[in-house]
Amino acid sequence: MVSIENGSTAATTNAHAAAAAEGVAYPPVSQANGGQSENDLSRKRRMSVLPLEVGTRVNCRWRDGKYHPVKVIERRKLPADEANDYEYYVHYTEFNRRLDEWVKLEQLDLNSVETDVDEKVEDKVTSLKMTRHQKRKIDETHVEGHEELDAASLREHEEFTKVKNIATIELGRYEIETWYFSPFPPEYNDCTKLFFCEFCLNFMKRKEQLQRHMRKCDLKHPPGDEIYRNGTLSMFELLKALCASLKALRLFKTEVDGKKNKVYGQNLCYLAKLFLDHKTLYYDVDLFLFYVLCECDDRGCHMVGYFSKEKHSEESYNLACILTLPPYQRKGYGKFLIAFSYELSKKEGKVGTPERPLSDLGLLSYRGYWTRVLLDILKKHKGNISIKELSDMTAIKAEDILSTLQSLELIQYRKGQHVICADPKVLDRHLKAAGRGGLDVDVSKLIWTPYKEQG
Repeated sequence: MVSIENGSTAATTNAHAAAAAEGVAYPPVSQANGGQSENDLSRKRRMSVLPLEVGTRVNCRWRDGKYHPVKVIERRKLPADEANDYEYYVHYTEFNRRLDEWVKLEQLDLNSVETDVDEKVEDKVTSLKMTRHQKRKIDETHVEGHEELDAASLREHEEFTKVKNIATIELGRYEIETWYFSPFPPEYNDCTKLFFCEFCLNFMKRKEQLQRHMRKCDLKHPPGDEIYRNGTLSMFELLKALCASLKALRLFKTEVDGKKNKVYGQNLCYLAKLFLDHKTLYYDVDLFLFYVLCECDDRGCHMVGYFSKEKHSEESYNLACILTLPPYQRKGYGKFLIAFSYELSKKEGKVGTPERPLSDLGLLSYRGYWTRVLLDILKKHKGNISIKELSDMTAIKAEDILSTLQSLELIQYRKGQHVICADPKVLDRHLKAAGRGGLDVDVSKLIWTPYKEQG
């Protein structure tokens, strides 16, 4: 879970004192320009740029205690009793939009203010300043997932969603900081925090409302049917549902039919949009199935993530959106959801591929999944094997197999056809780099009828 700390100090009208308190070194005082010190001139220059305009670029102190370049996306006036007039919503230009946040004036280095910057030059300078490790980490979190949007649509999307409207949510025992804008109904415009029922996903403005709701809500799991059980590991679908558990931990996964459970499906989309930048489906849930993964204990089944898929896809999509909630990330649940979507494709007798564009974390998860599945087969297989045979065995679309093997440099083009070159040492090296897989899906425990065959 990404945790963003504002790290602001108490507001003060003396910018010099605030900066000094943060350990910012100022040059020695010298008398010049009619008796004014350099500090006085610097202070006057800083105050002359206030309030900062939208679009201003400046350095901002982040949660790591260091200053990073940001762009001012929005500003708002503070209450009259505040010493500083505005606080600013900023985008850290080195990082993904999920880290955008409201900051106080004292977090900004006003000596670094730039109002007119050529974005291409600025990006090049930022890139040159970063180490190789920083660039790799930023690349991993900066694939925005808007490849299919044209320039005008992308500008419209970014303008509409530029400021997070909900800062935090409470879901079960977790308070979670959100990542992106979500189009909640207008009556929630004055809220920065929402309280979700973790079972029916209804959301409220106040904790007291949630407490009253929980006394009446009779759901203890998502509305759906169990389609998978393996010991303490279960799975349910909405139209059906998924229940799962590992060791002492029980998991519950549910398939939800967006038409039969429309309110739940809509609430799930509102929730998911807080953590998926590219997601655009809010109300039209009738055409989708939802598979909700939960951890279960004596109190009920608690959602940890989900994926959705179209009931009928002309493009062979077996997954539309996928999300693991921040408190449950890095536990193998995302890989489990991906693997489960491919097991459903195998049951349908089809190859599948995720709907594009993928979110940044979704793309990383899929690359890892495809790599591990294909390398495991190549390592065990004796003799030649074709891409079509790999596709038939895995339900992975041939194009995804080809792009994955090409990225691993395991494909050569000979005599008009692609040839897989699987040196055991190279395969071992790639497998080690791919890391561990997720939770295993035991297909013998899957009891599921494809949607087209249901009454």
